[in-house]
Amino acid sequence: MTDPDIFSNAISSTRAGSQTVPAILLVSTPIGNLRDMSFRGIEALTQVDAILCEDTRTSGVLMAAHGIKTKLMALHDHNEEARIPGLIAAMQGGARYALISDAGTPLVSDPGFRLTRAAIDAGIPVGGIPGANAAVMALTLSGLPPYPFLFSGFLPVKTGPRQSALTRLANAEAAGLAATLIFYEAPHRLAETLADAAAIFGPRPAAVCRELTKHFEEVVRDSLSNLAARYAVTPPRGEITLVIGPATAEPASAETLDAALAVALAQLSLKDAVDAVTAATGLPRRQVYARALGLSREA
Repeated sequence: MTDPDIFSNAISSTRAGSQTVPAILLVSTPIGNLRDMSFRGIEALTQVDAILCEDTRTSGVLMAAHGIKTKLMALHDHNEEARIPGLIAAMQGGARYALISDAGTPLVSDPGFRLTRAAIDAGIPVGGIPGANAAVMALTLSGLPPYPFLFSGFLPVKTGPRQSALTRLANAEAAGLAATLIFYEAPHRLAETLADAAAIFGPRPAAVCRELTKHFEEVVRDSLSNLAARYAVTPPRGEITLVIGPATAEPASAETLDAALAVALAQLSLKDAVDAVTAATGLPRRQVYARALGLSREA
């Protein structure tokens, strides 16, 4: 029996009274190339009562490409909260929905989390059909260490908050975080973001992944500073995913030690903070403990 048969039979059994089949399916869609839609995803979208999507016009193109005639309903940041009670009531009454985003995996920097959380809280089964994801695709193409990685979605739009967000990540690295960093970014802000990242993270390797899976797909690998200079002169177009290499192990300076302790002391006891920073920096525990005491007294 094929997966589509299983799904179709499951839908029928759910309407007959079974509670094991999802009332809402999170269905991944292509991030560019419409042929990347999975067989299971297509089958699921034809079986549900309606498809919840960010923009009916955008999703309509995908539906037309695959001959899917299921009703589309808009669900986006501006109406999600208001629609939740009605959708939950409908699902409790037997309705079945698929949730998709304009592109990629639902909920990943896209609407749908509030509805999904409400469904879980209401005891409504939630399922998913995997597929394309720009962050993971960019990671695999970047040439940077694939794990561990930290996906942070979109950085703040304004310069001050963006620099603060990057600084918090740098402080977390000082406290022991060592992960490849992944961000989504608008093309007109890319040069500024790269310049901020170069100033905060230093000479890190990075990759700018543009228009993934589309005709003009491009991956440019270089240092943060070189990439910032490149895109300041030639602004990019299209969907951008930025991947930044992890921090390298270097002897901790006094400033690095203070930054690491500040982060650790804000979340841990003195003893645990000292243990964590000692392990992260490789400095003698006696030195870390003495500085932690000093910072605690100053605070």
